[in-house]
Amino acid sequence: MLNDKPSIEKLRWIMSELRDPDTGCPWDIQQTFKSIVSHTIEEAYEVADAIEQGDFIEIKKELGDLLFQVIFYSHLGLELNEFDFDDVILEICEKLIRRHPHVFSDSIFATESEIKANWENEKAKERQQKSNNVDISILADIPKNLPALSQAMKIQKRCAHVGFDWHHIDDVMAKVEEEIDEVKAELYPPNKQSVDNDLVAEELGDLLFAVVNLCRHAQTDPETLLRQANRKFTQRFYSVETQVKGSKKGFKEHSLEQLEQYWQQAKIQEKTTKAQ
Repeated sequence: MLNDKPSIEKLRWIMSELRDPDTGCPWDIQQTFKSIVSHTIEEAYEVADAIEQGDFIEIKKELGDLLFQVIFYSHLGLELNEFDFDDVILEICEKLIRRHPHVFSDSIFATESEIKANWENEKAKERQQKSNNVDISILADIPKNLPALSQAMKIQKRCAHVGFDWHHIDDVMAKVEEEIDEVKAELYPPNKQSVDNDLVAEELGDLLFAVVNLCRHAQTDPETLLRQANRKFTQRFYSVETQVKGSKKGFKEHSLEQLEQYWQQAKIQEKTTKAQ
């Protein structure tokens, strides 16, 4: 048994014990690459949530959980004689050095945009090598299971790198407004024609894509912004629920106007708390 000193080696030993076919944990023994993917995604989001909450104790714990996922995959790779943890470390070290020539070689980049351009160029080279130098789309290896907002952002970044992009944020805003008009056109067809829900859905999708583009040009991350908006809405709705309970009446006994007053009160309380 390894000593009590915390280390990667101790964590790898724990993993090997968990996967021991005779004395290990029945649940861990049954797992495969595919079966733990959902756990990995969940752990990544829990790290993000802890960071957004500014809770350093939880960040520490959640990073440990996420690190264990890497150890788990590495051990599965070892069992299949495909790769091990050392191979994973080797790959990331080589990649980081290759993608940062301004740090690890004599290359000089004067601006952040030059650094980002080099990063994308290096990634493009890696994609080309992965395809055995067969000409492939710049969008070819974007993960299909990324959250939709993140996937849209990645698509737009790749296209921007080759020059397919608006030059000014005003043009992006104009595109958002254009998409809003197209949504309206489908929601309110002329001559009181029936609404085609499929066309409405298509235009709403285009609108969402354009809003993601606006977020990108504003140098913000749409996934993070929407999580923040979700959290803000949730906190305000908690306040509305408290006010409803205080009224001794249920939600359905309130008019929308009354609930809106509660909502506005929640916003006032929020601003007061921030000001303190």
